[in-house]
Amino acid sequence: MFSNALSRFRLISAIEGLSYLILVFVAMPIKYIGENPYPVKVFGMIHGVLFIIFMISLFEAKIKEKWNTGLMFQLFVLSLIPFGAFVIERKIKPKTV
Repeated sequence: MFSNALSRFRLISAIEGLSYLILVFVAMPIKYIGENPYPVKVFGMIHGVLFIIFMISLFEAKIKEKWNTGLMFQLFVLSLIPFGAFVIERKIKPKTV
């Protein structure tokens, strides 16, 4: 199922995007409103590791799928924006006939 670079990249992108949303919309309010920094420490570390895996997967997909550097840069920038993972999915989803 996830035997090729594009499938792996799509999966990692979705998981990394979800971790970013949890960090921004759940852990950060708990830190600043609830005055409990622990969730940010936990989800921040998880998101950091997933972001590193995302970048490795992005480079692998770039090489295997022969993407140009411009597309790779666009996908990187989208990963920095909340909900950007959904835009990434639309950009790289294989077109069905």
